[in-house]
Amino acid sequence: MADSPAPADQPACEGSAEDTLLPAELRAWMQLLAAAGAIEQRLRSQVKESLGVSHDEFLVLCLLADQPGAALRMSRIAESLGRPKTRLTYQIACLQHADLVTRRSVCGDKRGIEVALTDKGRRLLREVSPALAETVTEAVHGMIDDRQCESLRGLLPEASVAGSDTAV
Repeated sequence: MADSPAPADQPACEGSAEDTLLPAELRAWMQLLAAAGAIEQRLRSQVKESLGVSHDEFLVLCLLADQPGAALRMSRIAESLGRPKTRLTYQIACLQHADLVTRRSVCGDKRGIEVALTDKGRRLLREVSPALAETVTEAVHGMIDDRQCESLRGLLPEASVAGSDTAV
């Protein structure tokens, strides 16, 4: 009786042949979402405390900081972050009120609005980025084990091909 298989309504033991319900890419995507969610939770309070902005507003600042010209059209920001334009308008207004961004019309386009970091916004990001990066690093190390790291490499075929020294 001890050798009888587990009933069909009970989950299989981890590592068994039945552990392949999800394709590797979907499993890696779900692990990435879970890790990103956990990192976001850890960053929320730290971002609010150190910058005085919401996490979504912080994402706008990071997007602007990562641009060669440090300015983007609002439509491009909304597209990049997957945010509705109306929500983004509110966030940009909050950032502008805090003197972290400027907003101006795009020359030759009545409806186009371009957003750029202010000197204050750059300075603040420069000051708090190392501590926020450390928070991300700690969260990643706490969330992702070696098996999950291998799964995530499945989402980045170039990283897998480049060699095993490539860190995810």
